[in-house]
Amino acid sequence: MPRAMVLLAGAMLPGLAFAADLDGSQLSAWWGLPFAGVLLSIALMPLVAPMFWHHHFGKVSAAWALAFLLPFAATFGAGATGAAVVHAALAEYIPFIILLTALFTVAGGIYVRGNLHGSPGLNTAILAIGAVLASFMGTTGASMLLIRPLIRANDNRKHQVHVVVFFIFIVSNAGGALTPLGDPPLFLGFLKGVDFFWTVVHMWAKTGFLIGVLLALFYAIDWWYYHRREEIRPVDPTPDTPRLGFEGGVNFALLGVVVALVLMSGLWKSPVVFNIAGTEVGLPGVVRDVGLIIVTLLSLRLTPASAHENNQFNWAPMQEVAKLFAAIFLTIIPVIAMLKAGVDGPFAAVIRAVTLPDGSPNNAMYFWATGALSSFLDNAPTYLVFFNTAGGDPQVLMNALAPTLIAISAGAVFMGANTYIGNAPNLMVKAIAEDRGVKMPSFFGYMAWSVCILVPLFALMTWIWFV
Repeated sequence: MPRAMVLLAGAMLPGLAFAADLDGSQLSAWWGLPFAGVLLSIALMPLVAPMFWHHHFGKVSAAWALAFLLPFAATFGAGATGAAVVHAALAEYIPFIILLTALFTVAGGIYVRGNLHGSPGLNTAILAIGAVLASFMGTTGASMLLIRPLIRANDNRKHQVHVVVFFIFIVSNAGGALTPLGDPPLFLGFLKGVDFFWTVVHMWAKTGFLIGVLLALFYAIDWWYYHRREEIRPVDPTPDTPRLGFEGGVNFALLGVVVALVLMSGLWKSPVVFNIAGTEVGLPGVVRDVGLIIVTLLSLRLTPASAHENNQFNWAPMQEVAKLFAAIFLTIIPVIAMLKAGVDGPFAAVIRAVTLPDGSPNNAMYFWATGALSSFLDNAPTYLVFFNTAGGDPQVLMNALAPTLIAISAGAVFMGANTYIGNAPNLMVKAIAEDRGVKMPSFFGYMAWSVCILVPLFALMTWIWFV
């Protein structure tokens, strides 16, 4: 270990003594720099250095992970470092990546065959179907399933940008708010102990309101475009086919298995627990993860090659997610510890900002703080940060502090739509649309849409539910 690295590690400690259980009140805020570095790299480097990021994002992620691990090991020892890494991997990262991989693979194996004709009614119906599917096959899965047939349905129209923008709003974000399968932040909450059906019970009204208003706005905008002169091109680039259909239909059954496995892991209570380097792993979680791996392999085996080819299926998106989140889940370790320290820790200002003078949570601030960070960083770690800011006890958050957990969940899921980088499917959908010839707005051009449409709706929701 170079002497400079050891000195840096020492500089991160404000005191001489430090508890072996990672007492966040004894940590300096400097320990949060690697986590901030990862998130800022994800947010800014694709914009300022896209080619470098495309080829080297794995190396950048690894560098930030080492910037945390090496000083941490030098300060607390290899044993404590190993235990922390094992806990982050077994309790959060591995289950998270296994579920995303299963949903990504299953959705990528379903190809919607045929050509539709994009009228306001049909487009609105597709967006509504996508919103429902998003909570069962994930925002990534639903987006990858429906964006290509939606673009094909509208490729004979002059104006297509609004269709893709509202698709991102509704299918790639808001639609995933009802179950832990829908969006990565909610699955992290599920792994932390939030009941599977808690989000359905407590989020349906907010989700229904937002999606319903967005669908109505979309229909009005699409109707206006559809009835303009020269909107419909004389020749449809996609020829009509005798009938619609699916290739890789076996994946619908496999999707049902995914849902059943996740439900099982939440409902099955088993006394069998495996202790691995201090991290307890329950038997239901093991069965779920092994089952999801089997589903992934079955999907790859049973899906016709033509379905993968037509969907342009490849592993690049999952490889990027796996590498980036490996760094995120490592570097967030000290951040969570500092947040759990509350007003006694270095992030006391954050705690006070979302806390009323009487000590109760300021739910409006939780909604907007979680949402603002989710807009420009990644909504999964942002959810985790504010989940722990609110105490991190799932039983308390589901009951006495239910409005706070609702605010955190809504902010993370809904406001991920504010920018292209707020949620992983946003950029995937943009890339597919541009590849199919849709001239998507720039980063700030897209934000003009979200500021004009989404932000006023979020302000209205704050007044209705969070004040």
